Amino acid sequence: MADLSEKSPYQVLARKYRPQNFDDLIGHGAMVKTLKNAFATGRIAHAYVLTGVRGVGKTTTARILARALNYIGPNGEDAGATIDLSIEGRHCRAIAESRHPDVIEMDAASRTGVGDIRELIEGVRYAPVEARYKVYIIDEVHMLSSAAFNALLKTLEEPPPHVKFIFATTEIRKLPVTVLSRCQRFDLRRIEVEALTDHLLAIMEKEGASVDRDGLYMIARAAEGSVRDALSILDQALVQRGGSGEPVSAEMIRAMLGLADRSQTWDLLEATLKGDAKEALGLFRTQYDAGADPAVILRDLLQIVHLLTRVKAAGPDAASHGAAGEADAARAGKLAGDLAMNALTRAWSLLMKGLSETQGAPDPVAAGEIALIRLAYAADLPTPDEALKMLADGRAVEAGRAPRAPSRSSGGGAGAQAAYCEPETSLRPLLGAPAQAGPRLESLLDVVRLADLKRDAKLKVELESYVHLISFEQGRIELRLNDRAPADLPNRLMQRLKDWTGRQWIVSVNAQGAGRETLRDARTLEVLAHPLVKKAMEVFPGAEIVAIRDPRAQESEHAAIDPLAEEDESDEE
Repeated sequence: MADLSEKSPYQVLARKYRPQNFDDLIGHGAMVKTLKNAFATGRIAHAYVLTGVRGVGKTTTARILARALNYIGPNGEDAGATIDLSIEGRHCRAIAESRHPDVIEMDAASRTGVGDIRELIEGVRYAPVEARYKVYIIDEVHMLSSAAFNALLKTLEEPPPHVKFIFATTEIRKLPVTVLSRCQRFDLRRIEVEALTDHLLAIMEKEGASVDRDGLYMIARAAEGSVRDALSILDQALVQRGGSGEPVSAEMIRAMLGLADRSQTWDLLEATLKGDAKEALGLFRTQYDAGADPAVILRDLLQIVHLLTRVKAAGPDAASHGAAGEADAARAGKLAGDLAMNALTRAWSLLMKGLSETQGAPDPVAAGEIALIRLAYAADLPTPDEALKMLADGRAVEAGRAPRAPSRSSGGGAGAQAAYCEPETSLRPLLGAPAQAGPRLESLLDVVRLADLKRDAKLKVELESYVHLISFEQGRIELRLNDRAPADLPNRLMQRLKDWTGRQWIVSVNAQGAGRETLRDARTLEVLAHPLVKKAMEVFPGAEIVAIRDPRAQESEHAAIDPLAEEDESDEE
């Protein structure tokens, strides 16, 4: 019992390895450089605000900054404020342990009222007891009330020369602009995964413990840039070995965190992109049975797709940036060469949708499986622009076959083929499903004649009277509409062309385009230029042409209503 009482209590790693000077900070080199230059030139601000996510080091940095402002050598030598804290000074330990009388720490989450700020303001008037400056560290400053902020503004703008303010917050947007404008701001960013992994490895060497680097990498990735979170998880991981002193393996950490096996995740993605839904579902179930969360599996798939897209866009060197080990980089370089960019971007979109559905689904496993099935069946579908290009080129594919063969070395599985055997009705035109071949249209006049042939008198008259053609191509028509044109004319025209020709047409309206005269106007000019019509107009001055009959039109269409005749029903003179 005596031995147990004499044994010092265990100190968690997050407290034991808290940085004590600026050299111990990782990932904040820009801030350290700015402070070093400011201290060297004597341009020390009276107020600082530190912002960043949880566990990134805001409060720790505030204490180190307070030590730098009040640094006095161990023997009493006073060379002024400095960021060189390699030798512990007279006030350093008391400030680090939050018990120095001139460094006042206040938690704004529990002291939010204006009364607390008034108490602080009252103390500002008095000079420091021991140190050079009286430093006020206010943590979670965004929790202060509006009245408290207003009470602090005047003092914050014109504090006594012996007072410094250091604010820390995770919600910088909640701070009033009037407060931010009076402070020097430092954004403490998330620590990169590789840097955090190296930091954890150094701590393990000091602790004399053995942990696989892959396991430390998993911890760093799970911590999402927070050093404190990473050390807390590492504490938990060290417990996994018990009292045996055996190394902590990556498998133990993966099981503790509920992560999927990285190699199996690669196999899962490859099976899915090959269209092998059966193999993909088997791998997904294996990982889930091993303890992996469905949302985590999809998140890992997204990370790999992101890596592949980077490699595809920027080359193999892009694999070295971000969360990728050597094995991932080698596999990414090989797989990215076998995949098309549009397949990767489609996989990203479908996995993002699947992840959001999985996180909110009552049965996450079922939602995850549906996401994988959706991706497997869409592995070789053409993108909308590809499908339109194929249609514009007049290409089609046979039923039950993909519009383009996959560029991968291994062929698609049964799941991929089934996707084309029974396409949805809405996708049949895009997939090139069989459709009755229609006439080839070369001009707007061909469209008018086709409408006449199909006995759509209304559309025929509207095309003749209200459409100013700008350009006509196979599968695409650009036009400008007359002011009297029906609003639904372009949509009806697209639908009719699709029904009549068996292919998709794009009809775009350009209100500013320089369109030609309508077919009716052109026909009228042609008729007026005829010698017999000219002679008739001379004989009957003031006469008007009410209707022009096309001799090629069907007899049944001669009774169609002429919009020009509706506007002017006066008799010819």
